[in-house]
Amino acid sequence: MIEVVLNDRLGKKVRVKCNEDDTIGDLKKLVAAQTGTRADKIRIQKWYNVYKDHITLKDYEIHDGMGARYAAGYPPVLKGWRRTTKHIR
Repeated sequence: MIEVVLNDRLGKKVRVKCNEDDTIGDLKKLVAAQTGTRADKIRIQKWYNVYKDHITLKDYEIHDGMGARYAAGYPPVLKGWRRTTKHIR
């Protein structure tokens, strides 16, 4: 059993006990049970890496006491978005 600390960056931290063989989808279900948010509305990420539901915690090398970020009711991720500037002469 490992304990994963998830922070929503709005002041709420959730500590979840799970196995290393659990998938990210299982972790989302455990977080949803503690927070009251639907599991399909939760996104778990570390920096810019958004974790996929079907991959295990061991594959992502998530260990005991490790922290990550979760977002509930998130907007879609804009991939390839870049700020452009136009120079006026």
